Amino acid sequence: MIISDDDNNRNNSPKRGDKVQKLPPKSKNLEAVSNEFDETYEKTIRPKTFDEYIGQGSLKETLKISIEASKRRNVPLDHLLFYGPPGLGKTTLANIIANECGVEIKITSAPALERPRDIIGILMTLKAGEILFIDEIHRLNKIAEEILYPAMEDFFIDLTTGKSQTVKTMRVPVQKFTLIGATTKAGALSGPLRDRFGIVHRLEFYNSEELQEIVKRSAKILNVEIDEDGAKEIALRSRATPRIANRLIKRASDYAIVKGDGKITKELANLALNNLNIDPLGLDNTDRALLKLIIEKYNGGPVGVETLAVALGEDIRTIEDVYEPYLLQSGLLMRTLRGRTVTKEAYKHLGYKIPAGLDNGQIGLFD
Repeated sequence: MIISDDDNNRNNSPKRGDKVQKLPPKSKNLEAVSNEFDETYEKTIRPKTFDEYIGQGSLKETLKISIEASKRRNVPLDHLLFYGPPGLGKTTLANIIANECGVEIKITSAPALERPRDIIGILMTLKAGEILFIDEIHRLNKIAEEILYPAMEDFFIDLTTGKSQTVKTMRVPVQKFTLIGATTKAGALSGPLRDRFGIVHRLEFYNSEELQEIVKRSAKILNVEIDEDGAKEIALRSRATPRIANRLIKRASDYAIVKGDGKITKELANLALNNLNIDPLGLDNTDRALLKLIIEKYNGGPVGVETLAVALGEDIRTIEDVYEPYLLQSGLLMRTLRGRTVTKEAYKHLGYKIPAGLDNGQIGLFD
């Protein structure tokens, strides 16, 4: 006789008169709670329209014109490619475009599209005019790319049925859609894929005034009181990146609640950011460790990124995508044919004596 789980549950069920012990509710893992809060926070502070979006002025105007033109022609917007360092608002812009066009958006990332059926399933379910956003599109595998080519150009996908000698190819139509791709490495995209985007834009780093406005807007949404000096201090240490600015204001608000009266002032912002080991230029421990390594062990460089990755215990991609863009932008690091070198500004910032060659501005063209 086979006893099912239902029989066991029936036999173990409480009878009349039995005392039933109530189990306490399952407590959520602290990390899960934190992740939920971060996701809710990101959704709350993300602008929904171009009017709410701060920065990238010329890009916004260009996109507004493209969207208005597509509406007047009554056709879907051309495929768009956004590229630039992480945290500058590529996903936010994709959502804003969907809102401005009045259509739905489906969001995925290239690493999630491993099998052909993954990308085919998404393309087949898209409705007319909808937007498909693929993050990290430079990591798309070759098969997914081949499926996307006819879908982007002619709005067809090629399917195969049968096996061996009975294989047949069918062209299945899909609804006209807009693909928005985002990447931190435009150069890593294949030429055929990159050429199929009708609109290509680079997102630039933000200046301190724009970041200050972003900080004040986020503080208002979070019901956090902040003065001008406090907002400016956070903006200056945000590595010219909105995502980091929004993260730092959360930490500063924690300190304001615990160490102050709830208002973020310059003093409290300094206290919070110093405790996070973020210096006045926005550099963290890893940034400083990278620059110090080049100065102390390799006499200011040049040194290869592979060597730096091993010495720091970091992944090469992390160094190239996360740390280097801001260090290059801020003039503390240079890429040369022979490797990475630090500049005299890096020596000054870290308190090192500037070598004679750098102090006189003598640096070889091919060094």
